[in-house]
Amino acid sequence: MNSSLNQGHPHSTRDYEKELNQDQLSVVNHPGGPMLVLAGAGTGKTRAVTYRVARLLEMNVNPENILLLTFTNKAAKEMMQRVNGLIERDVHGLWGGTFHHIGNIILRRDGSLLGFRKDFLILDREDTRNLFSQCLTETKKRNTVLPRSSVLSKIYSLMKNREDSAEEIIPSAFPRFESIIDEIRILFEEYEKKKSALNLVDFDDLLTEWKRLLVEHDHVRGKYAAKFQHILVDEYQDTNKIQAEIVDLLSGQHRNLMVVGDDAQSIYSFRGADFDNILRFPERYPDAAVFSLKTNYRSTPEILYLANESITNNIKQFQKDLTSVKNASGLPYLVAARDIYHQADFIAQNILSKNREGILLNDIAILYRSHFQSMEMQMELQRSGIPFEVRSGLKFFEHAHIKDVLAFLRVLLNPLDELSWKRLFRMLPGIGTVTARRLCDAIAASKDPVRSLSGMAVKVPKKAREGFHLFVSLLEAMSQGEDMQAPGDMIEYILTQVYADYLYTHYPDAEERMQDIEQMAQFARKYSSFDMFVNDMNLLGIAGEEPGEYGDREHIVLSTIHQAKGLEWKHVFVIGLNEGWFPALRALHEDSVEEERRLFYVAATRAREQLYLCFPVISEDWYSPGSFKPSRFIQELPRHLYEEIHFDSCD
Repeated sequence: MNSSLNQGHPHSTRDYEKELNQDQLSVVNHPGGPMLVLAGAGTGKTRAVTYRVARLLEMNVNPENILLLTFTNKAAKEMMQRVNGLIERDVHGLWGGTFHHIGNIILRRDGSLLGFRKDFLILDREDTRNLFSQCLTETKKRNTVLPRSSVLSKIYSLMKNREDSAEEIIPSAFPRFESIIDEIRILFEEYEKKKSALNLVDFDDLLTEWKRLLVEHDHVRGKYAAKFQHILVDEYQDTNKIQAEIVDLLSGQHRNLMVVGDDAQSIYSFRGADFDNILRFPERYPDAAVFSLKTNYRSTPEILYLANESITNNIKQFQKDLTSVKNASGLPYLVAARDIYHQADFIAQNILSKNREGILLNDIAILYRSHFQSMEMQMELQRSGIPFEVRSGLKFFEHAHIKDVLAFLRVLLNPLDELSWKRLFRMLPGIGTVTARRLCDAIAASKDPVRSLSGMAVKVPKKAREGFHLFVSLLEAMSQGEDMQAPGDMIEYILTQVYADYLYTHYPDAEERMQDIEQMAQFARKYSSFDMFVNDMNLLGIAGEEPGEYGDREHIVLSTIHQAKGLEWKHVFVIGLNEGWFPALRALHEDSVEEERRLFYVAATRAREQLYLCFPVISEDWYSPGSFKPSRFIQELPRHLYEEIHFDSCD
């Protein structure tokens, strides 16, 4: 039976009608039952959720009977603080936190039914990788190249969260390892045995075992279903299959389930998020009340017109248009730059101009689909003296894979570069610190280290000699080739001959790292001198400040759109809006265009006052040299929604 908010109206300290708009008020005052709240970008979603919780407490719902599920600890903390600020009573006992946090609590209370001890320890991501490394060491077969622990943990996590087998996940998501599925499955079995023997659980267990507990033990499910009279789920569009099923199991008795999210901002399928959870919620709960928060407090009307028009091209969605409360302002800009370098120069000069006009650097962001697209932008910002923070990861030249490739070039330019030699030797299987030291000593004593490398094989363990000989052959070919002065070709050669395989076995995001290296190779083709390129890369790698070292100093933000979700800036530049880049080439092959369009929608709605949509006209890209098509997300927009700045007027 549904608990109703109309059971009584004790004195409230809040003026809800004054503090909420009509859409939010309808959500907060709804009596109960299943509720789907479609909260568009910038529409006060957190306000609606926290006021709903406050209203429940005012109606004398016990805090211990409320469950608030979020996706980040930060969001949970913020919501709990807001609830505390809204009411004048103790909310101690309210169940609030991430899915993993709540799962941890419940497994410690009732996990003994599954064989868990209450004092189990939780593996963090690094611990998980270390345990996989142990399994690799103990089960590795000779002549079998197995992926490293970071890749194994990614495969395992995806498999667990999608509730699929290795045979189902690997061919579709990790096809390079299809021939060794049996070996990987054995490793997973060994990993699970070790966890059990050592009284450990990992992050994925906190969900999968929580669900198993509810499914296999009716009295446990009944206990928590009776306890949680009201369940509220934030960012519901980001739930995976397991999380949605847990929520369904817990809400089966009282059925006071409120899920809040925006189908137009569902962009995390690569993490296992299931878009169908929010899209089909009305099918699973036919009696659900559906609410839409459509009043946007963030962006100008012109930005919203463009975003609304773009997302209407998606077929699978809940139709809605956001309305801005702000005054009309200028149209978004569409910037057609000559190439990626001109795109970077235009943005840097525009930022400097804005800053001279009094606009804070902290109010500016540059967003992109994939991290590799930021390379030229980072270099141009450094050259222009504009401080920046990279939210999508490390700065370009701080990444391990970029340093690896540059190490090949550095030892050819300076054979006495011991740090680069050691970096290269560490990549070779079977070579440890002691052997690397011996090799470096021999190199230091040699008059021609590259040519004498092959004779140093006797210093290498037998199990490592095959890889060492391949490495030597690569360096000899590069040092003797006619393309010694063509650094772009050398980078491509390193990637295709040895480094691509290394990436796939060592990194779960190998394809993204390959794109970074391809982008560096493209940039390197601007140089005719090999040594000038390497020296410039060294300078760029040490220029600027480290992330987090700005203190109170202003700086702009560079970020992938995925990382920028939930954030906002006054001025936003979206770069690289070209077919094959955004939407990404892989998405076109996998028929994921609608999710890519949702990503474009998220990018556009990060801007409060001014939006620039930028794309290069000419491409030197490895797969699409010549003319570069603008993104379909630009082509499908009516021309009256933006103002064009052509590349020939950007000088």
